Amino acid sequence: MSPKTSENLKAAFAGESQAHMKYLAFADKAAKEGFKNVAKLFTAIAFAEKVHATNHHRVLYGGESTMKNLETAIGGEDYEVKEMYPAFKAAAEAENQTSAVQSMYFALEAEKIHSVMYGKAKKAVKAGKDIQIGDIYICEVCGHTVEGHAPDKCPVCNAKKEKFRKF
Repeated sequence: MSPKTSENLKAAFAGESQAHMKYLAFADKAAKEGFKNVAKLFTAIAFAEKVHATNHHRVLYGGESTMKNLETAIGGEDYEVKEMYPAFKAAAEAENQTSAVQSMYFALEAEKIHSVMYGKAKKAVKAGKDIQIGDIYICEVCGHTVEGHAPDKCPVCNAKKEKFRKF
């Protein structure tokens, strides 16, 4: 593939990925405001953007193995934990942007857990097995991730147990 086409596909993948997430956020807001059909429209089109992003990713990278995907995921999580979020959080602190500091802190704490969870999965896959894992709960406020049971109170943001979504 030519360098120009590769760069275009990477840019298209990033744009479609951001549109997917942005439209899901818009759908949540519309639903909270009582516009259920507008929420449905945003959700449906978000799915289309996901299809576009997935197609671009497949053309760029092909179908990587689960092991390779786990290695990529661990690398991304570790970068966020060690470099990206500490730097972003420090910049927000220097600018006294308290909402941004909180958002960066929430993400940083969750990414630490994600890296560990992916590491366990990688160890299992390396042994030719699927990971043994129970229910996963995600705090809808900060993204704190826990296996097994939701805590009574989120250890990161203090949200109540009811704010955890089960997967």
